[in-house]
Amino acid sequence: METIRVFLVEDDPIWRKGLVDFLNRAQELQVIGEAGTKEEALQLFSAADTDVVLMDINLTENNLDGIETALALLQIAPDCKIIMLTSLTAEDVIVESFSAGAVNYISKSSFKEIPDAIRAAHLRQSAIHPTAAAALRNEFLRMKNEENQKLLSPAEKEILQLIHQGHTQTQIEQTLHITKRTIKNHINRILKKMGVKTSKEAAAKANQKKLF
Repeated sequence: METIRVFLVEDDPIWRKGLVDFLNRAQELQVIGEAGTKEEALQLFSAADTDVVLMDINLTENNLDGIETALALLQIAPDCKIIMLTSLTAEDVIVESFSAGAVNYISKSSFKEIPDAIRAAHLRQSAIHPTAAAALRNEFLRMKNEENQKLLSPAEKEILQLIHQGHTQTQIEQTLHITKRTIKNHINRILKKMGVKTSKEAAAKANQKKLF
């Protein structure tokens, strides 16, 4: 049975010792190195000897320097699999951790799940902890909404809103003080951008995506 070699970076010596003992009792796992600071981690880390890094997110109080350390280790070993270990559940911190290259993010209160997370990371499985998965899903939705909002110009949104409200082209012309030709040009661009065939379809889709 293959041994999974773990490098642990954690500033609290009591928590670090307890975690080392816990992991070394787990099947297949062996802690081959440990560090309490970013400097120690960079000095002691060996890419050749490490399969998975377990990284505390705060190596000094509220500094999130575990993320900086993760970035530094990934510069040394781009294929390094890093799991962030933390008591923080703020979504922006979780997203920042994954942006830095972490493969998972686990709360210290869920320490019993750490061995399975290490095994999954070693096997390159995408078993992301539910807390982190929810944060990533929300970030994806935020980015998608931001992308949607940029899809149409203010004038195009205004025209679609009026179409959705049931206005005819003549009424839109009178309301916005623009020519029918201009309205038609706007609508042609909208149909192309939104991948639909009619202005009513475009208006319904824009309403569904909350573009106006």
